[in-house]
Amino acid sequence: MVWTWRFEKADGSAVPAPSGTEEFPTQGDAETWIGEIWKDLLADGVDQVVLLEDGQKIYGPMSLHPTEQ
Repeated sequence: MVWTWRFEKADGSAVPAPSGTEEFPTQGDAETWIGEIWKDLLADGVDQVVLLEDGQKIYGPMSLHPTEQ
């Protein structure tokens, strides 16, 4: 199984992966990676992400914008 992220604008339109497609062997690896790189993705124009397992949506869209408190 391969885990990947789909990158999107706030309206759900696809954004090309800024550094190419990353593939991960586990969901945990994919989630760890997004936790480390989300600020860079946001700076590159990605608003939200969707987690995919073998091309099937697992969850999302998940906003990369910090919540205001």
